[in-house]
Amino acid sequence: MADTRMDAAEPRIRWGNPVLRFDGVSPARPEAVYDLLADLRSHMEWAGRRQRDTTRLLTLEAPPGPAKVGTEFFSTGSDGKVARWSDRSVVTEATRPEVFEFVTEGRREGKPGSRPWLATAVHRYEIAREGGGCRVTYTEDLTRLAGAPGIFYAPGISRLIWKISAKYMRRGFDNLLALAEEEERAVAR
Repeated sequence: MADTRMDAAEPRIRWGNPVLRFDGVSPARPEAVYDLLADLRSHMEWAGRRQRDTTRLLTLEAPPGPAKVGTEFFSTGSDGKVARWSDRSVVTEATRPEVFEFVTEGRREGKPGSRPWLATAVHRYEIAREGGGCRVTYTEDLTRLAGAPGIFYAPGISRLIWKISAKYMRRGFDNLLALAEEEERAVAR
């Protein structure tokens, strides 16, 4: 696992992108969605195998059982280019079935000789009962991005890149909701 901590001597560049937010409704109970989130190994299904090759999880190492506050896990992922992300995440809130949150420190390795990118993101899932199912709100707050080419920090360009990235990330969110519904149906049979 690569070290994802930022060197204290590295200059900080202000990262001003908006918080990414997705809302979705599922016929699954809130507990079903929450349990998939807390089962970290299930992330390999909805954010890995069910994703397209462009942006997806490739590996995930997590302890068995439901994640709780303080649970640490490691993953690698593809951003669809030659680069790979190596991440260390820690669960920061786990309130069944309402909230699941984790913070990720990531390192993107590009072509040999290129400078790595370092990022910190807060992933938060809020789940509320709605009708016979639930409403899920996902937010991602990218609080740090260092090492990316300067063009990523230009206001117009960074928002365009963010919109394109959001399209790929939405697929994973939709996969989570679909898997929760599938699992609820299987249990009901």
